[in-house]
Amino acid sequence: MSGARSYHAGRAAEVAVEQLYTRSGRTVCARRWRGAAGEIDLIARDGNEVIFIEVKQSTTHAEAAEHLTPRQMARIYASASDYLAGEPGGQSTPSRFDVALVDGRGRIEILENAFAA
Repeated sequence: MSGARSYHAGRAAEVAVEQLYTRSGRTVCARRWRGAAGEIDLIARDGNEVIFIEVKQSTTHAEAAEHLTPRQMARIYASASDYLAGEPGGQSTPSRFDVALVDGRGRIEILENAFAA
């Protein structure tokens, strides 16, 4: 996939995932939030819990999942720590890390608490 096409497919995937979380009653409070270590695609709230969401788009869900590297996970953890520093509960704020896999047909699979495994 060309760079421009890949970029636009990724953006479309982020919008679709945001809509899914919104329809499920969660509030998306940040898009492409940037901390010192890098960017988090989406940040949502479910009550008091903060959900950090990494969106991966590819031809299949399996291929999308393969695009998440340990280095990216470390970057997301570090940026999430920056974000939580601004929360009233700080690092003790209930939080989780979801991965949203989007395939070439636009189907979305959410892996809740994906970094815990």
